[in-house]
Amino acid sequence: MKLLFDQNISFKIKNALSEEFPESKHVSDIRMQTSTDAQIWEYAKTNHLTIVTKDSDYFDLSMVLGSPPKVI
Repeated sequence: MKLLFDQNISFKIKNALSEEFPESKHVSDIRMQTSTDAQIWEYAKTNHLTIVTKDSDYFDLSMVLGSPPKVI
């Protein structure tokens, strides 16, 4: 599983989980830290990433747009 950590998750977690999830990214890695939730959603969908976030807006997006991507 490839994870995409949202801006509200510390970038340090990516390094801490790098052995278990080596292809994971933080939004700052892809210069999307100021992007909208919809833009991050599309990036995750296109690149087969699971979004890890504390933002409840992604739940709303999943209800409207369906999956993928998955959201944790």
